[in-house]
Amino acid sequence: MQIILAETAGFCFGVNRAVNKVEDLLSSDKKVATLGPLIHNPQYIDSLCKRGAIIADAIRDVPDNSELVIRAHGITKQELNNIKNSGISFFDATCPFVKKIQNIVDSESTPDNIVVIAGDENHPEVKGFRSYCRGYSYVFRNYNELEILIQNHPEFKKSEIVYVAQTTFSIDEYKKSTDLIKKVCTNVKIFDTICDATSKRQKEACNLSHKCDIMIVIGGKNSSNTQKLKAVCEENTKTVLIESAEELKNIDFSGFTTIGVTAGASTPVCIIKEVISKMSETITNNVESAEALGQAVADSEMSFEQALEESLKSLNSDQKVVGTVLRVTPTEIQVDIGRKQTGIIPYDEFSADPTVDPAKAVKVGDELNLIIMKTNDVDGFITLSKKRYDAQANWAKVAEAKTSGEVLSGTVAEILNRGVIVVSNSVRVFIPASQATLSKNDKLEDLLGKQVDFKIIDVDERRKRVVGSISVILKEERKASREAFWSAVEVGQKYTGTVVSLTQFGAFVELAPGVHGLCHRTELSWNRIKHPSEVVNVGDTVEVVIKNIDTENKKISLSYKKLEDNPWEILKRDYPVGSTIEVQIVSLTTFGAFAQVMPHIQGLIHISQIANHRVEKPQDELNIGDKVNVMITDIDFEKKHVALSIRALLAPEAVEEEVVEEADELPEGTPVSIDELLANAEAEAAAEE
Repeated sequence: MQIILAETAGFCFGVNRAVNKVEDLLSSDKKVATLGPLIHNPQYIDSLCKRGAIIADAIRDVPDNSELVIRAHGITKQELNNIKNSGISFFDATCPFVKKIQNIVDSESTPDNIVVIAGDENHPEVKGFRSYCRGYSYVFRNYNELEILIQNHPEFKKSEIVYVAQTTFSIDEYKKSTDLIKKVCTNVKIFDTICDATSKRQKEACNLSHKCDIMIVIGGKNSSNTQKLKAVCEENTKTVLIESAEELKNIDFSGFTTIGVTAGASTPVCIIKEVISKMSETITNNVESAEALGQAVADSEMSFEQALEESLKSLNSDQKVVGTVLRVTPTEIQVDIGRKQTGIIPYDEFSADPTVDPAKAVKVGDELNLIIMKTNDVDGFITLSKKRYDAQANWAKVAEAKTSGEVLSGTVAEILNRGVIVVSNSVRVFIPASQATLSKNDKLEDLLGKQVDFKIIDVDERRKRVVGSISVILKEERKASREAFWSAVEVGQKYTGTVVSLTQFGAFVELAPGVHGLCHRTELSWNRIKHPSEVVNVGDTVEVVIKNIDTENKKISLSYKKLEDNPWEILKRDYPVGSTIEVQIVSLTTFGAFAQVMPHIQGLIHISQIANHRVEKPQDELNIGDKVNVMITDIDFEKKHVALSIRALLAPEAVEEEVVEEADELPEGTPVSIDELLANAEAEAAAEE
């Protein structure tokens, strides 16, 4: 008689992650609670309870000072919010594949579309991601239920549909259901969310069931994953679902020549081992296991228990190995290191550089230098680290930089209370807060993720610890930059700088590292402003002109006013002498009227230029606020004077005789210069006195 154990039997990644967290907490003598059973395996849950774990039915049942572990199936959005608001310390062990579905539903669901879910509506996983729906959602368990659902909801045909599946949903049912929904619904977004491990487990179980006379499925009877395995297998051969080795006594194996064994994702290796060990007591022929044993042990005198122990034997944690990449998942890299166990490189052990994406950095077939961190005899995996291998290999190079004074580069990977961690050549270098920035006011958080240069200032060989300084480099750069600036700066030069502070009287602009200039409020705009913030803000990049330099005191005056915005330049360009424009009267005097030509420019209409007849007082012809057409008769750009005339726009034949007769009373000739007009006005005022 032959026993064949499926390769993928036992814990999946998500379950293993949750179980390991609880195991670690219990081993540390901490109080641990889970919201509902951690996994669907009553025997294992009993063992956790005996060790002190608490199974809480509700958040209120979680004991004080306990660490709450959220199971791999996940919880509802409301439950998660309640936990966060309660202040309970918790670890979210929701399987990454389940979390992915939650994120899809959360981002894709709207009040106007429909979420259709392939799965069991009573399963905690489905309840969890269904809670993220913003509108209508429907769940079906198989193809037939989907047919009925579509018949009862004709709106499916034209509505926007978001289609997801429970991670453990039957592959065959999913394929048939997907074909139907694509055929019927014209606007459907399909997300393939069945876990790769589930898919592989079901396919392998199906293939194995074709070869065997009977299939033994090990797992919790309430486990969706295990029930799917049973359904897949019993289509091809006799199948029995058991939770423990004790149930084997109820099975008559006589007449069977080949027995297949598989297990659900919530089944510990120890239970699988116990079941097959129990079977091996009465079945003395060969035993096969493609992955758990690593090779067929057919015709061997070694028992299954011995073979399993051999395949899971411990390895030295500091041992260096070379691994070949077999598979890249969303959370880890699986490698072959020439052992019977599968090597696992968690993403956080791939590189010390947080900017590196492991999924893009490697491909199947790549060889990696690794260090063995831990061998887990329960799940048969070896945890490996590329990050730590690289750190050991580059440690000497980084340490030598203290003696050589070499400038190193690295990425700021962590922010600590007392400094930052920079990763350089996979080596973690500690930079104290006092050595991380030039100023105490600079925030360490602003450095996170940035590439920085630094020098090594201390090395602890015994503790393998290095300390660096970023500020040393910054100070050297600032000094060099200041010297270069002062050797080249000249009045009239343009610079691009950053506004670093504002005061009531102006804005300070950094022109080079450590070099600041003042742009007075009057030099920020041609308009009159009350505060610099009306024009610029701290952090703005501005182009300024050097107005004045005090080399001795290292002071610089700047101007931000743009020449093209100068109203006198606009006047020169757009309104030359002889132009006709509309102006508004802003004030009246005894000798004429002042009018607004354009913002910040006023012109004078002398009393003699107001009308084509003698005017006694400007108030007789004009009022403040009047808008009139005038001709620009003269512009003095140096003295900023503009002469205007209404009279110049009147037709000559309209001029009255009286005006002609009295012309000799006016200054010689018609005034064309505002200086002349002002001089005449002053003369008139003196004569009256």
